[in-house]
Amino acid sequence: MSVDRAKQAARESVWQLLEERQAAPAGVRGRIPAFFGADDAADRLAALPEWTGARVVKAVPDRPQLPVRARALEQGKLVYMAVPKLAEPKPFYTLDPAVLTVSPLEAADKGGAAKAGTLVEVDAMRPVDLVVCGSVAVDVHGGRLGKGAGYSDLELAFLHEAGVIDPNTTIVTTVHDLQVVDGELPETDHDFGVDLIVTPTTVIRCDNPRRPKGLQWSDLPAEKIAAIPALAARIDQRG
Repeated sequence: MSVDRAKQAARESVWQLLEERQAAPAGVRGRIPAFFGADDAADRLAALPEWTGARVVKAVPDRPQLPVRARALEQGKLVYMAVPKLAEPKPFYTLDPAVLTVSPLEAADKGGAAKAGTLVEVDAMRPVDLVVCGSVAVDVHGGRLGKGAGYSDLELAFLHEAGVIDPNTTIVTTVHDLQVVDGELPETDHDFGVDLIVTPTTVIRCDNPRRPKGLQWSDLPAEKIAAIPALAARIDQRG
């Protein structure tokens, strides 16, 4: 079985399990699951030293991480949130709690961030202390699978190239306990791993998270480059 097929089989297994156990709303296939207990996972994350010591947090725009983003803003942390599908030349929103004119919960929502946030280029971002990502499946060694679109990998590659994160930056994902699989998930060169897995009931510190360096241009099809303005701009810069 190819790596891509093995990845998709792992995703399908987790999506099916979540629906069978009613651990997430129906219709999770093809998505980062909006699992039940996301608020509890956010509470557990907020008790960790990696969270309490973070002043700048980069987070995905996915629904299950909404409680994490809202809590960060409530606690005065600066939040960078990816524009969905990185569809803007400036591919991140800056959410600064010091200047928000709406509630943290509203600002942390995708629609709210578009209204309350300020678009920023990667090269203008402050160093990030903690990265929060969404996942479909994870393993205890730090292996992670998203929904297959590859945007989280691209986000981290951008940040690494710009010096916004480095190999020591902590990466955490919040998931349901059922999303933590036995064994090791298949990985490719551009995949990153997580340092911490936080579920509604436990915290797992991973022993071998992967950290690719920068953009893997050979893995990027021309149509994806054309669809992401920040990627197309880097092609122009490279000449």
